Amino acid sequence: MNILVINSGSSSLKYQLFHMPDEKPLCTGLIEKIGKEDSFIRHKTIKDEDVHLIEKTLPVKDYGEGMKHVLALLTDSELIKDINDLEVIGHRVVHGGEYFSTAVVINLDVKQKIIGLATLAPLHNPVNYKCIEFAQEIFPNAKQVAVFDTAFHQTMPEFAFRYAIPEKYYSEMHIRAYGFHGTSHKYVSQKAIEWTGNPDARIISIHLGNGCSITAVNGGKSVDTSMGFGPLSGLVMGTRSGDIDPSVILHLQRKEGKTADEMDKLLNNQSGLLGLAGSNDMRDVMKLLEAGNYDAELAIDIYAYRIKKYIGSYTAVLNGLDAIVFTAGVGENDALMREKICREMEHFGMHLDHERNRLKSDQIREISVKHAAVKILVIPTNEELEIARQSFELLREDPPCEEIILD
Repeated sequence: MNILVINSGSSSLKYQLFHMPDEKPLCTGLIEKIGKEDSFIRHKTIKDEDVHLIEKTLPVKDYGEGMKHVLALLTDSELIKDINDLEVIGHRVVHGGEYFSTAVVINLDVKQKIIGLATLAPLHNPVNYKCIEFAQEIFPNAKQVAVFDTAFHQTMPEFAFRYAIPEKYYSEMHIRAYGFHGTSHKYVSQKAIEWTGNPDARIISIHLGNGCSITAVNGGKSVDTSMGFGPLSGLVMGTRSGDIDPSVILHLQRKEGKTADEMDKLLNNQSGLLGLAGSNDMRDVMKLLEAGNYDAELAIDIYAYRIKKYIGSYTAVLNGLDAIVFTAGVGENDALMREKICREMEHFGMHLDHERNRLKSDQIREISVKHAAVKILVIPTNEELEIARQSFELLREDPPCEEIILD
């Protein structure tokens, strides 16, 4: 079975084609700056040891045109002969609310729920919906599957996901913590379980990219996570503030007359590393640190300190700890940040092997000292592969009737 995975962002479209169940990637691709004149396409075909790369800059006006480019690249690369060769398309959808705790075959009801949740993920759910629509139009015979970022966190207990506000806001407006990056946390925590050989392992998964979140995982199930109703809370991120006293928001609205939209922009787009150090890219901030920049040093200390606090609280939630996992761009590649986070954490059984930590690899690796009570792991995330896995398992275990695949 060939499964095409579509991972659409607010202005980009990532895709991978997998042959399942051997999980062999046949191609990977990325379309950036959709809607701009200088949109950029990168398509890599993988055949045995031979890798062929195509890169080009051209206008891609919308996601429909982007999907047509994907089809053209797949056929030109002879990965598929025509649209009927593609059996399954797995879609990343950011917000599934309380409706979805697993992958689902897409029908009219699923699509209506996805677009109905657009107010909770305004930058992503509408785009995810459009890509589903375009995929159904371009590949009418392919089975379409939705995999939700929030699904993994639906195992959180109510006392973890509810807020201490009047009950009607939950019952009538569904205001609660949902969590995000669930596909990534699920993938790396399962890898950690395999690595430790303990199906009941207590794991803290730390996803550090431009967006950052941390999740407590007990026996493969999410029991708490740092992102909440939206992706703003929790850790310090590239442009997001993470946790902040709500009084600060009220104070700025009263003192500076800021509107809700202005506060949204301030906390989501102008804060985090960008607000503290002038750049949302950790690589740039690290260069400023090397040059002796105080703001960069402070930003890095705040970033690491926030993560350490969450490790402590989630160790309490889990009643102990077997492993922590670093993943995503910063987590996988920034040895200094991992060192700062793990420093003075010996009470929790965390002992970093500094030599192992500095080694570079694109494979799963253990960077704690031998025989440490808590394994410190670096696990490259692969959200597209996890989406392909869930899509394959869904269709293999319960093949849907043709009439419910498409609306």
